[in-house]
Amino acid sequence: MDVIESLYEMILSRKANPVSGSYTCKLLESGRGGILKKLGEEAVETILAAYENDKNRIIHELADLFYHTLVFMAYEDITLEDVYCELISRKQNHLPKLNDKC
Repeated sequence: MDVIESLYEMILSRKANPVSGSYTCKLLESGRGGILKKLGEEAVETILAAYENDKNRIIHELADLFYHTLVFMAYEDITLEDVYCELISRKQNHLPKLNDKC
């Protein structure tokens, strides 16, 4: 299991079994609107870091953007497999099949 899969599994675990004081739980409890607001903020911060051409900040902001994207996916019951299959369908000749679903 890679880092993104592990992080996604942790988010799903927090969704199923909320932990008091958890930022992930707080974000999930804020609902779709709260998650989308934070996701938008992180996207803007990533773009600003890119304009500043600060590689370390870009990496930091991309990590935040990935995390908040995973929270949104968990909230919407979108799996990593769903996204992988979509990517594979776009590049059928260049990416290996993930499984029988895609």
